[in-house]
Amino acid sequence: MARHPIRLVVSDDLERNRLTVVFRFFLAIPHLFWLVLFTFGVTIVAVINWFATLYKGQSPDGIHDLNRMYVRYATHVYAYVFLAASPWPSFSPNADYPVTVEVDPPARQNRWKVGFRLFLAIPAILISSALGGFSGGGGGTGRTGEEPHWWELALSVGTGAGVAFVVALCAWWACLATGRMPMGFRDLIAYSLRFAAQLNGYFFLLTDRYPDADPFAGPAHPAPRHQPVRIAIEDDLRRSRLTVFFRFLLFLPHLVWLVLWGIAAFLTSILNWFATLAMGRSPDAFHRFLARYLRYQTHVFAFLYVIANPFPGFTGLPGSYPVDLEIDPPERQQRAITAFRLVLAVPAFLVSSALGALLLLAGFFGWWVALILGRMPLGLRNAGAFVLRYQAQVNAYSFYLLTDRYPYSGPAEMARPAFDPDGPPPPPPAWGPWARPVEPPPLATA
Repeated sequence: MARHPIRLVVSDDLERNRLTVVFRFFLAIPHLFWLVLFTFGVTIVAVINWFATLYKGQSPDGIHDLNRMYVRYATHVYAYVFLAASPWPSFSPNADYPVTVEVDPPARQNRWKVGFRLFLAIPAILISSALGGFSGGGGGTGRTGEEPHWWELALSVGTGAGVAFVVALCAWWACLATGRMPMGFRDLIAYSLRFAAQLNGYFFLLTDRYPDADPFAGPAHPAPRHQPVRIAIEDDLRRSRLTVFFRFLLFLPHLVWLVLWGIAAFLTSILNWFATLAMGRSPDAFHRFLARYLRYQTHVFAFLYVIANPFPGFTGLPGSYPVDLEIDPPERQQRAITAFRLVLAVPAFLVSSALGALLLLAGFFGWWVALILGRMPLGLRNAGAFVLRYQAQVNAYSFYLLTDRYPYSGPAEMARPAFDPDGPPPPPPAWGPWARPVEPPPLATA
């Protein structure tokens, strides 16, 4: 795919000043006030721009530059509010910032897409609402200056809050404790910011390229430490329209088996907690049983949400499904972490719950597209796979005690071949086609 005309660039070093973190919202009030006025202005200009672009097939240069500055400034402000960057942003949109946006010059746009832009943007608006709700151009529960629509209210009630808000809330405490922003949290917020910037650019006619929901295409680092639970994707995006149409009915036998197997897994997890607390590691038999159940969960939900195509088996065998989990063998676990596992997992539970809305939307819109085109969009497939990976890591850490490695929320971590923890680390995944790489921090030792 050609690079997106609107790209997020991240050069943040993760360091955070505790004093500014404490008063972050109050420090952001002048910028939030100015953003309200800026949003009001560009919304009025958007009406003129719509007629001009519909007539000329291209946004006028002056209006394009105004909207470009708005998208950059909104990104700077929300990056500051949500702790994705540290310095207080400038009121000049053209100033450099650790989390900023690059926008290509005006280009020809399809008049049909321009004419129905608001209608076409509805799926992206819903996804942006789930990710953070801070897109300024007509979507999200956090729009400024307007009352939210009924569907925005329903979404906010159903999800509790956007992903970026939940992650920022957890990161606020982490920054106060350590003076650093967790890289996974920063990159997950950056993913939300990137999608919001592309949605604003699409809504304000900077481009007719649709916002890209693919979390693996943006400027994010691979996980700094090897992850014992990883996702492997061998899906070719093709979907059978017949099985897509009857997807929920086909899911019902698996739902019954999930419940029955889940009862046994629940009892086993209790025994595994006592055994891991006593032995310092999960017994092999418990580990194999729970790993199979976790892998089976992933297969079933990948099928339900159209993240994969074939009907899954009932055994959870490794390598038996196009969207699969790679789970390392049992390893030593710290008893202190084991004893307080559920308490320590609370932030991961919150993030996982917020990401559930993204999975639901990816499956819903993917269902319609697959039914019409016989293919699953790459961005929606990868967004759903990312959520499944994170939720699997949360379950492996919290309930099943397959590992004491904390779930990694960054969107760039993908499956990598198993390697010796005492040997050299594996090569990082390739950067996305339109991401600007920055030097990652040194890999921590296992």
